Amino acid sequence: MKYLTGKPGWLLLLALGLAFPFFAKNDYHLTVMSTAYIFAIATLGLNLITGYTGQFNLAHSGFMAVGAYTVGILTVDYQVPFWIAFVLSGVVAAFLGIFIGLVSLRLKGHYFSIFTMCVGYIMFLVIEKWESLTHGTVGIIGIPAPTGVGSFTFDTPRSLYYLVFFFLVLGTWVMHRIATSLLGRTFVAIRNSDNLAESLGIDLMRNKLLAFLLSVFYAGLAGGLYAGFVRFLGPGIAGIEHTFDMTMYMLIGGLGTLLGPLLGALSVPWLTQYLQFLQEYRFIVFGPILVLLVIFVPHGIVGTYMGWRARREAGAIAPRSEAALAAKTQPEAGRA
Repeated sequence: MKYLTGKPGWLLLLALGLAFPFFAKNDYHLTVMSTAYIFAIATLGLNLITGYTGQFNLAHSGFMAVGAYTVGILTVDYQVPFWIAFVLSGVVAAFLGIFIGLVSLRLKGHYFSIFTMCVGYIMFLVIEKWESLTHGTVGIIGIPAPTGVGSFTFDTPRSLYYLVFFFLVLGTWVMHRIATSLLGRTFVAIRNSDNLAESLGIDLMRNKLLAFLLSVFYAGLAGGLYAGFVRFLGPGIAGIEHTFDMTMYMLIGGLGTLLGPLLGALSVPWLTQYLQFLQEYRFIVFGPILVLLVIFVPHGIVGTYMGWRARREAGAIAPRSEAALAAKTQPEAGRA
């Protein structure tokens, strides 16, 4: 089990992702998994600002909607090629994040969360009411599928699955590089203590803003993929319930870890799918399961396992250290 969080574990997950379409029973399963991948990308972004930097952004689904509507509006109303619109989906979300971040990140703790919750609701209202731009409650219909790249086309559920999976792998690799870099350790220092980080010479506002922009950039790209995959958009994509879903993925998998949010984002949708036979009563089953996980596994599945492994390794090192110290002192005692 030690290898699950190391390189062999990641290679195993990559192999399983590549092989999944060959074991999927139908296109519906491919659609469920592809949608889970898209929200996993957005969850990676939320985990960066929340799990690593300690700022709970409740407007995250609003930024995902900004990315999705960027693709929808540009491709449908202005006939912009999909890939140009897709790149702009992350850029537009990050550009909007500059202004929101400069204001909101001056607040701390639950004040920041409440402020971003209000921002997220404003985003939802703008999308719903600005009919000349967003098409209002009617939504945007007929968003073109991603255009082919060379000999690769994306006109089947299987090809779209591999496209989304590629971006999930790429996004995970980039996030791993960020989390293990000096920048990632800076974010963790800010999460652990603002005052201590500032005393070490860390520019709090600049690093918080950078984490915020990277986070919403991930959300925007996930929204752009969502638009090209679903090909229909409505204001509901900006609903705060999607942010709570992504928060649930982080809590179940492990907040502030890289594998945890992925595990939560990929497992929870399948659990809800298998509970659909209960219809509206499925949340009566799912709710207590979530409560029990939060109570008994507060650090998530991956976080709890990593903590257990660290304690086990520390316990194994301690006897060896004591034995080495005893062996060192015995000869000295004999010479005396």
